[in-house]
Amino acid sequence: MTTQKVELKPCFLTPKRLKPEYPLLVYLPGMDGTGQLLRAQTAGLEAGFDVRCLAIPREDLTSWDDLARNVLDLIDAELEKSSPRPIYLCGESFGGCLALKVAIASPKLFKRIVLINSASAFNLRPWLNWTSQLTGIVPGYLYDVGALGLLPFLASLGRIDRGDRQELLKSMRYVPPETVLWRISLLRNFHVDEKQLRTLTQPILLIAGADDRLLPSVTEAQRLVNILPNAKTVVLPNSGHACLLEKDIYLYEIMKENKFLENNEEPVTEEVKR
Repeated sequence: MTTQKVELKPCFLTPKRLKPEYPLLVYLPGMDGTGQLLRAQTAGLEAGFDVRCLAIPREDLTSWDDLARNVLDLIDAELEKSSPRPIYLCGESFGGCLALKVAIASPKLFKRIVLINSASAFNLRPWLNWTSQLTGIVPGYLYDVGALGLLPFLASLGRIDRGDRQELLKSMRYVPPETVLWRISLLRNFHVDEKQLRTLTQPILLIAGADDRLLPSVTEAQRLVNILPNAKTVVLPNSGHACLLEKDIYLYEIMKENKFLENNEEPVTEEVKR
């Protein structure tokens, strides 16, 4: 993906070579909002998709609804540049919550939806909810130290190359304390009711790391698969929260193996373990 300076409003990072004849895949990133952590997956995804990655300004303090509107406006702008084509929506962690908000706002727009370790599980960990309310009293200069201490919870470090571990830490430190507090407050107050979720009738793939030490991602995937009309769960038995950075995890291959691409559709089953 090409890098660019994100200052005023959310934008899409784009690949060097556009593929308007391919389905559009829109990726919504974790709480860092940089979009840079998708780089380990980009080459694989570009085998079958025209990829766009959301980048959120580091000082963005907008609501879920405003963020969702921004994403839909960006998608509309992309669609104006090409002929009609299928759109896949993919959200990871914080981006999983945003993906649900975006999809509910425009439920017929997306052909497929992928949620990876969705942070809609945030309130299932009472201790995490409670401690998040204390972050406002932490001095700003300690956030760098805190980011380093949080790494073992965010990722299975032994499964991630050194360069990607450094990129993860860099992305965590990129977000200023005020934005961290705001985005945590968004997660703490995130809610979509079951009636809204049931409007999402397209196939939805719920990917969860069984070794996620930050959030109960498997429990959340099992909760969502019982609500969403056409969902399936893929459990990654050895993966942590930042599973897309792991050496042996390839999102495009997971989608392919689970018949989640246009050219190999099959009926949805409840759960597949990898």
